Amino acid sequence: MSQWHQCCSPPLGLGALSPQPRGRPSAKAPSLPSAMRCAPPAPFPGQVSVGPPGWVQVSGRDSLSAPGRDMLLRPHSRIEVIEGARNNLPDQEALRGAGAIRDLAEGLTADDLLLVLISGGGSALLPAPTPPVLLEEKEKLTKMLASRGAAIQELNTVRKALSLLKGGGLARLAYPAQVVSLILSDVIGDPLDVIASGPTAASSHSVQDCLQILDKYKLLTSLPKSVETVLSSSPASPTSLEDYSHVFNVIIGSNTLALDEAKRQAEDLGYATLVLSAAICGEVSRVSALYCQLIQLVCLAFAGLRDGPLGDEVRAKLLQLAAELEIPGLNPAETLQALRGLGPDGPVCILAGGETTVQLQGSGKGGRNQELALRVGLGLHRAQAAEAGSPLGNCEIIFLSGGTDGQDGPTAAAGAFSSLELVDEARREGLDVEAFLSNNDSYTFFSQVQHGHHLLVTGLTGTNVMDIQAILIRAKERS
Repeated sequence: MSQWHQCCSPPLGLGALSPQPRGRPSAKAPSLPSAMRCAPPAPFPGQVSVGPPGWVQVSGRDSLSAPGRDMLLRPHSRIEVIEGARNNLPDQEALRGAGAIRDLAEGLTADDLLLVLISGGGSALLPAPTPPVLLEEKEKLTKMLASRGAAIQELNTVRKALSLLKGGGLARLAYPAQVVSLILSDVIGDPLDVIASGPTAASSHSVQDCLQILDKYKLLTSLPKSVETVLSSSPASPTSLEDYSHVFNVIIGSNTLALDEAKRQAEDLGYATLVLSAAICGEVSRVSALYCQLIQLVCLAFAGLRDGPLGDEVRAKLLQLAAELEIPGLNPAETLQALRGLGPDGPVCILAGGETTVQLQGSGKGGRNQELALRVGLGLHRAQAAEAGSPLGNCEIIFLSGGTDGQDGPTAAAGAFSSLELVDEARREGLDVEAFLSNNDSYTFFSQVQHGHHLLVTGLTGTNVMDIQAILIRAKERS
């Protein structure tokens, strides 16, 4: 939060938005589970194989900053680094890495502890098809499903059914060794069997689910013989949880944890803070409309107009949008009640996270966070223009959307900031916000307006727990 203030305050005229921090003892970090409080064991005999987006595989020494280079392995280390799955696609190096991991797991005993680090992208690093299926056959089937419109969840269900290591396969191979997995979640809801396709978690899907997907996309009659062999010999129901009593899976990083920490930071800065949801999803145009209604409702409360006709209209739109988006865990009635407790005597911070989608209709350069920020800026501008004496004009507003991995789409930015004044600032510079949006060109827009001052540029963080949105609102001081 302090970084957001540092980035936002000067250009947006909100230097006073950060009130004096309130004294508060820092929260004590929770102790580690007993399974993890132990002296470092002697190195495993042989080699440990790790890989890029998910396991510790390094992709690109030249892209690392000096502190990052200091963390690279020294010569003659017992740890083998295998670089694979470039562009998040399985390849022969990833196949070799998966084979090394499999060999290591199969050689463990009841006296061993297998420590597994899992994060998003790990699925592409474990391309170990169940024999006799070949990697090329598995990839061809996946591409055929994708070309026929299969959703990512359907693709992963089929992949797991044909994998030795996914869907709990790594944990099963490591038995009877104890398995401790430290997991960074990049998936809404943190389902253990979905993150990196769940190498150490029991799969919630069965071979029957896989067959139904293949039948849905008319591929059952054209499967390679090897795929038919594997599917016909697989258990009909998901593996029981009892098979994983030797496994300890722990989420060490997630969107929820990130939002909890952001909330603590915001409260220390004097904000009345509400965490909206860690499961924000849906098309950015609809999500931006939801945020605009939330902002209007807070500004109406600051003006003492929350319970008037305009407040009723905004609440109705907010409830309709929430129903359309069907955001998991978001209770609109509870949200409205919580909003009543915010302001107007102090600044307000609304936090949310998740992962939105963008419907591509142009050829511009951007990302979902930058497009979301730009759409919120345009939505606030339109709302103020449509209502004479709009209470929005009596508030200072900052909206931020950023990716926790430091990269939003194929751009150098993690996201962007917007405000009520953004559209007017752009017009003064001859920039047409709607034209940029129609071309999905949000990065180009934010790079040009005020010389890129609204861009959030952090560099790659090495950690992905999806996206974070923050809304900062306070009433303007009356002159």
